[in-house]
Amino acid sequence: MISNVFAAVFFALCLYAALKDIATLTIPNWLNAWLAFLFIPAAIVLMPGWEVIGWHVLAAAIAFAICVLLFMLGVFGGGDAKMIPGIILWLGPSDLLSFLYVMTLSGAALAIIVYFSRRVVPAHAAPFYAYETLQKGQGVPYGVAIIIGAFAAAPSSPFLANYLS
Repeated sequence: MISNVFAAVFFALCLYAALKDIATLTIPNWLNAWLAFLFIPAAIVLMPGWEVIGWHVLAAAIAFAICVLLFMLGVFGGGDAKMIPGIILWLGPSDLLSFLYVMTLSGAALAIIVYFSRRVVPAHAAPFYAYETLQKGQGVPYGVAIIIGAFAAAPSSPFLANYLS
């Protein structure tokens, strides 16, 4: 029961992040902080074992180091670079390759969709919820791809699997 509450909050934060990223091309720091912070009570209450928790924390720490480097190289925005480790903290290393694969494919599809949408939809006619995204010269709301990857890999996470079954 309580595991479903943690998972529901995790997925709700993920959906909000995707919608916020589409609308403003930003993922708020408070959201990434809550994603990471809520892992602590979930780990305490669900207690899948110290070894499992340790692997999740290690995977997130490595992801954070890589994402900071990618942010410094201009590959990711700051919100994306903070969200990926927060998501990996919940997913852990068990299905990390699935997460990365789906996130990458979703990101490529999203970039193509945004590129063609910018060419077809005039800037002044962009809908309010995607106005920033459809402006020429802006980035791609990669938070959407991150969330799609998270949803794809969630069934293998000991913290999220019960919610999806």
